[in-house]
Amino acid sequence: MADLDTLLADFDAECATLDDLVAPLAADDWARQTPAAGWTIAHQIGHLTWTDEVSVLAATDAAAFTDLVAAAAPKALTFVDEAAEEAATTPPADLLARWRTGRTDLVAALAAAPAGTKLPWFGPPMSPASMVTARIMETWAHGQDVADTLGVVRAPSNRLRHIAHIGVRTRNFAYQVRGQQPPAEEFRVELTGPDGDVWTWGPEDAAQRVTGTAADFCLLVTQRRHRDDLALTATGADAATWLTIAQAFAGPPGTGRDAVGN
Repeated sequence: MADLDTLLADFDAECATLDDLVAPLAADDWARQTPAAGWTIAHQIGHLTWTDEVSVLAATDAAAFTDLVAAAAPKALTFVDEAAEEAATTPPADLLARWRTGRTDLVAALAAAPAGTKLPWFGPPMSPASMVTARIMETWAHGQDVADTLGVVRAPSNRLRHIAHIGVRTRNFAYQVRGQQPPAEEFRVELTGPDGDVWTWGPEDAAQRVTGTAADFCLLVTQRRHRDDLALTATGADAATWLTIAQAFAGPPGTGRDAVGN
């Protein structure tokens, strides 16, 4: 994993890329429906805003964060959507300003966290590096929904490596959240980054392998594209199965996206 300063800079850059897409939009455009069912552009930015703000709380006031988790517990399956719904009612200019403030505050809070700190979260506690890596992943994924809505093709960056790393690390989680037993053996993952470098995880001699571009792998593990629409190659039955259920994000199994033309 990259050092914290690099991760924070990459988070800032990922946010800025999405900011460039939404900042010029007319207010009516924020109400456009995205590929995520029921979510407009405002919902997408509202979700990121709320999660950044909650992350700041986790990094700066553990007791208040614990209270928030306790209040959310009775509606564990709906509170994230409810937060996005509420944020989406904010006038776009105000929501944009709020998102900018929250992400700036998060960078400052994580940079100030003492070395070795574990921050509370809705799941297991996380290091500042793990938290900001997750924020990069979510910002990129929800930014993809916005880009798709606007018909924009984003140039891939080396920040994809952080997202791919989460995608690999959450292999077992994808099985467990579906009540399945993860494979015992490690997989080999080889991905070609935007600059042509090959990023690798797992033993070189693994029988189960996944190869392809980093961009396609990240689209898969964030469930922004259907497996059939991506140029990823699986060697071995277990690797092939994983590519049908992979998810880099927490929570229940995602519904994914339909294949193009379906």
